[in-house]
Amino acid sequence: MEALLNEWLMREEFWLPPGVRWKDIEMTEDEGRFPLPRDLIYTLPLAFAFIALRYVFERLIAVPLSRYLGVKDRVQIRAASIPKLETFYKQNSRQPSQGEVMSLSKQCGLSQRKIQTWFRQRRNQDRPSNTKKFCEASWRFVFYLVAFAAGLGSLINAPWFWDHRECWRGYPKQPVAEAHHWYYILEMGFYLSLLLCVSVDVKRKDFKEQVIHHIATIFLIGFSYCANFVRVGTLVMLLHDSSDFLLESAKMLHYAGWWRTCDSLFVVFALVFLVTRLVVFPGRVLYSTLLVSQEFFKPFWGYVFFNTLLLVLQALHIFWAYLILRMVYKFVFMGKVRRVHICTKNFEVEDEEEEPEEEGDECSWEQRKGAINSKLASLANNCVLNNLTNQRNINSRLPKAR
Repeated sequence: MEALLNEWLMREEFWLPPGVRWKDIEMTEDEGRFPLPRDLIYTLPLAFAFIALRYVFERLIAVPLSRYLGVKDRVQIRAASIPKLETFYKQNSRQPSQGEVMSLSKQCGLSQRKIQTWFRQRRNQDRPSNTKKFCEASWRFVFYLVAFAAGLGSLINAPWFWDHRECWRGYPKQPVAEAHHWYYILEMGFYLSLLLCVSVDVKRKDFKEQVIHHIATIFLIGFSYCANFVRVGTLVMLLHDSSDFLLESAKMLHYAGWWRTCDSLFVVFALVFLVTRLVVFPGRVLYSTLLVSQEFFKPFWGYVFFNTLLLVLQALHIFWAYLILRMVYKFVFMGKVRRVHICTKNFEVEDEEEEPEEEGDECSWEQRKGAINSKLASLANNCVLNNLTNQRNINSRLPKAR
């Protein structure tokens, strides 16, 4: 097996520039650490450790913090226990067609309107609570903030942080510092944990884009580490972390009902996101990997694959930038930020909005009918009382007039 991997997977033309051999990049312990594929084995147990740590964090820190900040969950009406409808809901569809509604109506002996009402209440019952969404956002906020601070501290004195040509000088024989090694391992372990939990986390409208983003990020981190594109990779991770913790903090404040602070943080996040993802990333990182790198070596298979992943990432940046700019437009020109918040309708949107009861629903109509009748009765009583009072006043004035 090892011979097969060395023959096919670890072929020099895949991983190294033309004319470079594996023996040319061997390093001694004094020269520093050279990234090896076996180092990434630690990311899988680290991902499970992140999941366990998240479980403890959400229950011991995030939930009490949500109560302290005033996060409130909506009171939802639970659907009645109807086994046939429950089975259809779980095994067939959450939104039955008109023909399926008619068939279920005959099987259960209920009207079609009651069947539709049951499914609506059942879907609303599965909506995640604000507390759950707050806990998820707070966990990501803590990691992104710590990762950004640690990454910035480890890169601020690195030569390639200021001069992008240093990313390629001496490539591929570039030693990796211990701090940058663990920066890579922790980031990849965290994104792997997000991918493992994506099916149980709050599902959003950009679910497919999120999955593609996680997979592309994991492949990008893993491949760049194996091919020793670590210097560029650290810059990419730092750029992403710089805006991600702002987004997660804005979500937290939204769920807590701190609207003005949430709006202010969203504006800051939008500016940082647009500058880092649409200006710095293509202007510095992509320019360096596509053009500047060719001054130091000729293109090879690993170089092409690495740039393809970066371009996929940039396509996702453009997609999310479109959503952000659309929200900024509504915020600035239409004044709809209260109704179209970042955290609820566009960029970080849940599966569906909670569905209100239709006007034709029997239970809600009875409630509205009772409320209308009480208002009409109150209005009628007021009118009668006013007429009687006016009549007394007129009668009391008649003797004086006579």
